[in-house]
Amino acid sequence: MADRGKVLALGGLSTFGPLSLDLYLPALPQLTDSLRTTESLGQASMSLCMVGLAGGQLLVGPLSDRIGRRVPLLVGVALFAVSAALCAVAPSIEVLLVLRLLTGLAGATGIVVARAMVRDLYSGDAAARMFSLLMVVSGAAPVLAPVIGSQLLRITDWRGLFLALAGIGLVLLAAALTQRETLPPDRRHDGGLRATGRAVVRVARDRSFGVPTLVLALVCCAMFVYIAMGSYVLQEQYGLGAQAYGIVFAVNALGIVAAGRLSAALVRRLGPVRLLRIAVAVCVAGGIALVAGVSATSSVWAVLPPLFVVVASVGIVLPNGTALALAGQGAVAGSASALLGLSQFALGALVPPLVSTGGVTAAKMALAILAVGLAGAVAAAFLPGRAPR
Repeated sequence: MADRGKVLALGGLSTFGPLSLDLYLPALPQLTDSLRTTESLGQASMSLCMVGLAGGQLLVGPLSDRIGRRVPLLVGVALFAVSAALCAVAPSIEVLLVLRLLTGLAGATGIVVARAMVRDLYSGDAAARMFSLLMVVSGAAPVLAPVIGSQLLRITDWRGLFLALAGIGLVLLAAALTQRETLPPDRRHDGGLRATGRAVVRVARDRSFGVPTLVLALVCCAMFVYIAMGSYVLQEQYGLGAQAYGIVFAVNALGIVAAGRLSAALVRRLGPVRLLRIAVAVCVAGGIALVAGVSATSSVWAVLPPLFVVVASVGIVLPNGTALALAGQGAVAGSASALLGLSQFALGALVPPLVSTGGVTAAKMALAILAVGLAGAVAAAFLPGRAPR
């Protein structure tokens, strides 16, 4: 029962970063028109949020190793609520981009601290199972967010969606206040910035950390390509309305939740290494089917099933890749969690804008998803034979 309560709390607190990406996705075309900007700059509002999610983890992770988990968590949630409210009154795309970067920095706190708190409390297969259950809870955010966003668009505009995000931030702040510290003072590192830097470098050089982190980052990049480009592709190229897009996004996100639950059930039998390799193969298969579907027909039904497969594979890759990467990093879990998140969101921020140069198309999206999936399969070949203890 205690584990269940902890999963629910940490899952909720790890959602405000993804929420900042997902809630306003149905409004991206509307936002672009309202601020009289281009598709690439509208998409950049997502990319800069991802940059913040990446860089913020690198700042907050080592800091939480030094001063504990609770204080950075409280500050991050409060900053998220304030920055989301300011996004709602942004007068131009330039101001919005700056605020989105700030929102990402704040949202990074929940992701990195939640992972570090799990690593403080669990290890080995138990950690992989807890990360899977955490994903089931936190996976509710991408399921519900676009549906809520598309329904809110019936009564408000994109600015109202950011006000809703600010309100969610206040609710999560109340939840954060209930959390106890998981890193006791005797396990903290007080050696200053130089010692923190050495810890980060040591983690980065550890092959047992680097290989699963690379696999995770590449497969998650496939999902971020879909998130960043899918709103334009499905609504403008395939003609889906905002409500229909929200439903499609929710179904795909439900695939992540279901796959995460399946991973939690199978990890003791198959182990995280085998599960990770299977999931990468599934992602590649989905990418191949997506490229074939886009090339063969203009029907949206040639696109939706392969996208579901690609996105659902993340539900297995994320918990098992995370557990493998953090398995040997108990002494510096915050720093390791930060590097893990940095790699994940940095690729997600970099690849979609590059692919979208010259315009967003279904073919570009499909090829990018397949390319990063194949790169993930190559990296998975270098995984260890079994998980470290």
